[in-house]
Amino acid sequence: MLRPFRFGLQATELSDAETVRAAAQQAEQLGYVQLLSFDHIGDVDPFVPLMVAAAAAPGLQVGPLVLNNELHHPVLLARTAATIDRLTGGRLVLGLGTGYMSAEHDAIGAPLRDPGPRVRRLAESIAVLRELLDTGASSFTGEFHHLAVESLGVRPAQPKVPFLVGGHGKAVVRLAARHADGFQFTGLTHGAGGVPSPGGFALAAVQQRAGWLAQAAGDRHDDIELSALVQVTHVGAGADEHVASLAERFHVSRELINETPFVLVGSLEQVIDKVERLRAQLGISHLVVRDAADFAPVVAALAGH
Repeated sequence: MLRPFRFGLQATELSDAETVRAAAQQAEQLGYVQLLSFDHIGDVDPFVPLMVAAAAAPGLQVGPLVLNNELHHPVLLARTAATIDRLTGGRLVLGLGTGYMSAEHDAIGAPLRDPGPRVRRLAESIAVLRELLDTGASSFTGEFHHLAVESLGVRPAQPKVPFLVGGHGKAVVRLAARHADGFQFTGLTHGAGGVPSPGGFALAAVQQRAGWLAQAAGDRHDDIELSALVQVTHVGAGADEHVASLAERFHVSRELINETPFVLVGSLEQVIDKVERLRAQLGISHLVVRDAADFAPVVAALAGH
């Protein structure tokens, strides 16, 4: 099943209210359906700017892309999510991930767990969040969480707040297959200290993960929207120079830059063709970019189709 295209904007400047309002209004006018934040120690809160964006652009969904689950207790997170969803009239999409930067954790005296425990903790958090947001209560005993919440005290406006899980490892993919409403391919792998690199940019790597997702999801597969967080876009003249520069920057071949879903560079016709091929090959219908104006011609051509 081919889903219609939807496009989101991950805003990169969220510390000034006027800038956030302008970005949200521009995104809505250009046909984007979401304005999304990020979650890093040393930058703005992932939720507060979303309220400014939601007030400025009443047609946009808002959400964090993605939360570092290690930094959040699921009950407190559920309370925040339910509050934002209620105050925005049901426009929250909750992005969730395992976290990866050890320097951020060291800065607050909370060392980063190994990948296995991080994924298991994310699985527990998703179970608690789902129950609290759906029913308002949760009783849970697991490896990381022990809780008995009789009433969250606030209910979201949506009957089911959508969860978007982002990641690269097989365990995260399988977790998303079981529980997420959307899964986002990132293409990034993490070396020592969690420093990201384009280790998953190759089309074959994304195809492998799409296969893992389909196998683990079973009958749920058609219910999961597949997404890509696009690291770089450039629509228009000068594509060859951009491809060469990006290949050098990421230490990969030009052929890989041209095939990967995480770099969309070329003429309008070339980018549209690539995006349509990625949907046909991988099922990716949701794309998140960071330059609303640059990618606007593609959005205008494909949104909703």
